[in-house]
This record gives sequence, structure tokens and C-alpha cells, in this order.
Amino acid sequence: MRSDAGAAVRMTDIRTMPSGFAGLASDSREVRPGYLFAALPGTRADGGAFIADAVRRGAAVVLGLPALRGEAEARGARFIADTNPRRRLAEIAADYFGAQPKIVAAITGTSGKTSVSVFLRQIWEQEGRRAASLGTIGLLTPAEQIKLVHTTPDAITLHRLLAGLAREGIDHLALEASSHGLDQYRLDGVRIAAAGFTNIGRDHMDYHPDFAHYLAAKLRLFELVAEHGVAAVNADAAHADVFIRLARQRNLKLVTVGASGGTLRLVSRAPDGAGQRIEIACDDIIHRVNLPLVGEFQAANALLAAGIATGLGDPPARVLAALELLKGVPGRLEKVAYGRGASPIYVDYAHKPDALETVLKALRPHVTRRLHLVFGCGGDRDRGKRAMMGRIAARLADRTIVTDDNPRTEDPAEIRRGIREGCPDAMEIGDRAEAIRVAIAALETGDALVIAGKGHEAEQIVGDIVRPFRDAEEAVKAALAHGGRADS
Repeated sequence: MRSDAGAAVRMTDIRTMPSGFAGLASDSREVRPGYLFAALPGTRADGGAFIADAVRRGAAVVLGLPALRGEAEARGARFIADTNPRRRLAEIAADYFGAQPKIVAAITGTSGKTSVSVFLRQIWEQEGRRAASLGTIGLLTPAEQIKLVHTTPDAITLHRLLAGLAREGIDHLALEASSHGLDQYRLDGVRIAAAGFTNIGRDHMDYHPDFAHYLAAKLRLFELVAEHGVAAVNADAAHADVFIRLARQRNLKLVTVGASGGTLRLVSRAPDGAGQRIEIACDDIIHRVNLPLVGEFQAANALLAAGIATGLGDPPARVLAALELLKGVPGRLEKVAYGRGASPIYVDYAHKPDALETVLKALRPHVTRRLHLVFGCGGDRDRGKRAMMGRIAARLADRTIVTDDNPRTEDPAEIRRGIREGCPDAMEIGDRAEAIRVAIAALETGDALVIAGKGHEAEQIVGDIVRPFRDAEEAVKAALAHGGRADS
């Protein structure tokens, strides 16, 4: 996997525009002669403090709040004033880079964004289209995988990537729309043909002042959909009615899915080995699908991806048939190994209360004995969710080990203490690799283990040190050491 820095160089199309600048930057260190520098207000630093540095490096134009005009012009730069410079930057970036894939579908929600975007890409690929997906696990194209810093990249990076995809012949893109990205106008200027809503719960309360603000950020996606575009909603989710109402107000083509859905209605679902059998009603026809994925939430994610595809015009029968060939997403209830007695070991990204509850409930029907859990919580993030997640573990898992996730600058023991307020009977092992080894050593026939919180991540952040660490790799090593095997 390459980083987006490399992608930026490869996909950049530097050209002189009629507006008179040769490139875009919101970080003064990236400014080159002739660039526009966006002096954006931020939570940690104010871009206005870097105008002098940007001009010294060659910035010809500065974009910022009206109050910054004097600073910019005093240093000889042309100034573009805007009361919402983030949105203006996104619009400028869209014009500057120009091309975008013909069809862009964006997915928002607390959980499931990655799975829906990857499933949608797979459906399109089965239809013979050149498609890509973009989000938490990176930018995936037919040719490569590129690591991204943010789920929804900053506006300049995002529009640079869109233009690069279009030049490479990618005409369909499924991307994740995070609440941060929507709140910070990173998606403005993207020609969004379809939007999808998965679900909503507690998340990012370290950023959003309250749930109402978080919900409003998610709703912005449905305001950005192109006129006469598609709005696909998981009708079973809490607050689905709010998204449905907005879609109707905008006269979007509404697609609803799930047990309460009107377009793709989930009639029945039953576990079947390592997958599930589902029946879906569409236009008075019952379609029977063998979905090779575990859990109700995976069925919901697959249905939402199918709903977006059908809303955009693909035949429902072909789309639903494509669900039988879906492959799981890395780090999303990914079976990575088997412990002693063929007990399955899963890795999942669940790092929020709703997501952890969903994963544990999804696995329970596939467990005949004990359900084991290893998890922790990230430092420098929402502290209120720690005891909540502990209570979920105590209620839904048979055996829990509380360990470290990414402590960052917080005291790891203090984070674990916060979790154990909700699950005082849990075992506590700070070393994550050791916690995984102890959990796997205890597995017996009929058990299952889920290692939650980090999913696909390839590193652990302790203090200011970023060290290589993959849950899947540690699980495989421990399984082999205790009479198990890797998943084939």
C-alpha cells in the first residue's frame, strides 16, 4: 500500500489557470511559486498565522476570512475573501483539477461506510465497470491500493485524486463521507450522483459538541447530492426518517432497504455456516441470496450497496445475484485464524459502542460455547464511551480481556480503568500482543474470539511513538503456537 503523498505527486496536474495561480495548498510548507494558499481557521492552528510564510515561499493568492485581507495584501499577495473559506477552497479545487469519475456515490453513517463502499465497488466490477472505492482503508482501484491519512481527504487531496481517477478511466467511485469531512466542507464541489445512509450512533463526541451537531453533519451529504440524484437509506436505522424526509424535500430518487425498506425489503435471514441465507423482496419478486458474510449488519451493508446500485439504474436481479460473490472487507469481522478445536478468530474495527454491540450480536448465533473478546479504547478521544463499551462487553461477551488500543498521549492504565468501570470482572492485560495470546490460548471447541478496535490498522500509537502492529498478524502467530491455523 502506498501513501497518499506518493499519489499526490503522480496525480497532480499543475497548470496555470485563468485565475492566476499554479497550484493549491492549505499548508504553507507545501506552497510553491504561483500557488494559492488557503489560510483556513483550525482547531489547533489558524492558517492566518502562516500567511507570511506562504508568501515568502511564493504564494501569489491568499484565500481566507475577510479579516485577513490586510495581512495578505500588505505582503503583496492577491486576496480572496470568503466567510466560509473551507467551502470556497473545495469549490476552487473542483474547478482547478476539473475531471471527476462519471458516477460518484458517497456513503455516510456511524458504522458500515467502509463495507458499503467496498461492496458497491465489487458490485460495479461484476457489472464490468472500472470502479474504485475510497475511505478508511485507502483508495482501491483495479491497479493499486493507496493509503490515505483521513477517511475523507482534505478538499485539495480529494479533488486531485478524483481527477487522477478520471484520467485513468475510472468512471465509478464509491467513497466514504465522514462527519468531519462533511462538517469541514471537504466534499463540496464533488458531483455526487448518489448518497447512502447506514446508521447513526455515538461517535466523535470529542469533535462534535453534541449529537444534534453530529446528525446535522451527516445530513449535509443529502444536501450535496446532485439534483434528481439517488438517496439510499437503511430504513431500519435510528433517525432514518430524518434522512428520508430530507430526500423527499429535495425530490431525490428515494431507495429504502432493510426489514422496513420499500425498495429492497429484507424478508428473512438465517445463519448458514460461515455466511447466511437471506430473502429479499423487490417489485413483488422474492430473491434468495446466499451471502458469504456473517451477521445482520453485514446483510444491512450489502443491501444498502445493492440499493445504491439499483437506484443508479442497474437491474435488481443482477445486483442481488452479485451479492453472492462479495468478499469481506479487511478488518471488518474478518476471519483471520482458527484456534484449538477449530474455534474461529475474527478481527474487527469496532471502536464505538454501537459497533461493538453489533459485532458481538452478529457472532453470537455462530457460537455454541463461549464468545471471547479482546478490546481497548483509543486515547485522546471520546472518554464517555469507555464505560459504555465495558458494559456492552460485560453483557454480550462470555470472557473479556481489556487491553490497550492506541493510547496516544494518555496514560494507558487510566484508559483501561475507564473501560473496566463497565466490566469490572474483565481480565486486564495492557500489552495487546500478550492479551491476544492469552485469549487464543483459552479457546476451545465451540468458542469464538473477536479482537476489536483496530481492524485493518497496521500500527499502534503509544505516546509519540508509532510502531508496527497488526491484530491479524498477532492472532495468526498465537493461533499457530497453540495448535490452531491461519484462515486459508
